Amino acid sequence: MSTIFALSSAPGPAGVAVLRVSGPEAGRAVRALAGRMPEPRMATVAALRRADGTLLDRSLLLWFPAPASVTGEDVAEFQVHGGRAVVRAVLDELAAVPGLELAEPGAFTRRAFHNGKLDLTQVEALADLVQSETEGQRRQAMRQLEGALAERLERWRTEVLRALAHVEAAIDFAEDEVPAETLAAAAVHIHRLVPEMEETLTESGRGERLRAGLQIAIVGAPNVGKSSLLNALAGREAAIVSARAGTTRDIVEVRLDLDGVPVTLADTAGLRDSHDEIEAEGVRRADARARQADIVVCVFDAVAWPAVDARTLAWAGPEAVRVVNKVDVRPVSVEGVGPDRVWPVSARTGEGIRSFVQGLSATAHVRAGLAEEPGLTRVRHRQALSECVASLRRFLRGSEEVTLRAEDLRLGARALGRITGRVDVEDLLDVVFRDFCVGK
Repeated sequence: MSTIFALSSAPGPAGVAVLRVSGPEAGRAVRALAGRMPEPRMATVAALRRADGTLLDRSLLLWFPAPASVTGEDVAEFQVHGGRAVVRAVLDELAAVPGLELAEPGAFTRRAFHNGKLDLTQVEALADLVQSETEGQRRQAMRQLEGALAERLERWRTEVLRALAHVEAAIDFAEDEVPAETLAAAAVHIHRLVPEMEETLTESGRGERLRAGLQIAIVGAPNVGKSSLLNALAGREAAIVSARAGTTRDIVEVRLDLDGVPVTLADTAGLRDSHDEIEAEGVRRADARARQADIVVCVFDAVAWPAVDARTLAWAGPEAVRVVNKVDVRPVSVEGVGPDRVWPVSARTGEGIRSFVQGLSATAHVRAGLAEEPGLTRVRHRQALSECVASLRRFLRGSEEVTLRAEDLRLGARALGRITGRVDVEDLLDVVFRDFCVGK
């Protein structure tokens, strides 16, 4: 196994830069630069020097002997001053140490996986944590990194293997006429698991949506104040506002942190029939965006309230968020709670905006599943769990051939194992690690 090194902190000038070395020659690298070995897991001030004795930098040095390290190998960390010249000089000196090579992206985490320090779900969570932009994304990544998802999957896998043991007994001891209760006991385990797995699949989009961010489409008739509402939520002039109807032709997007949930707000063209080719295309795009959105915000005009635009009303189902804008022009009275709540606002004066944002945030939290059990965060998770459920359903349908029923259970357990990396993972590793930065 080679010894790898890289800058593990962000590139560019900083107060401190962290350089990491992992592998059997990590100790040689420490002695080459610092001239001595520090006490394990104790921060030590060390003068780093070139081979000719020239002083490079004074740094904090940490030494983690295997297997009690982040990668499971001998690991050294040099915490040097974060100037580009300092970092470059230390990296050049590490490159001159025999047996060391520059790490590729994800190499440290990949070694941690191979040495049993992390499973694949935790590897993916670490990547999500590094890339997290909002509190909700951080919380989801931390739950997964702490093993919440892996524990759930491993519990399911253990139950499937337990059922498989019963079926294997029926195969191995067929001559002794193992009673039918043996297979029945296996079926009991699986009957209990399948609904739980299917419920997770039903909600699987939540974890993926939180990673990527929710899509919110603002729809309504022309001139009801959709662009003004977008600007009020964004806190800046993101969309052009005009008294002239039909000025929004294309979709205007704004990225926001909505109380921990990343969202993309989309201001769309006013919903109406038009003979103008460009406006008609804008309306078509608005309709398509609303169909794809996780949350639809339907905007109505207070001047006409309670009369509403029929085309907008078609989108204002129980799942849509409804807003009555321009209450500064004509105050309105709205009633109702829960999914039927209507939010009176004035995008021009800001009246009611704070209350509306709180309600929209609550809806976003529900759609993103922040308070839910640890969910699936990758397409590959959902695909593997779907394969598992299909295999277990075949088992429950019951083939007369016991060996085929055992194979269904094996396939189910193998599909679960692919999520955490217990089995058949080599073809997944490049996909999992390709987005890592150097030094992780």
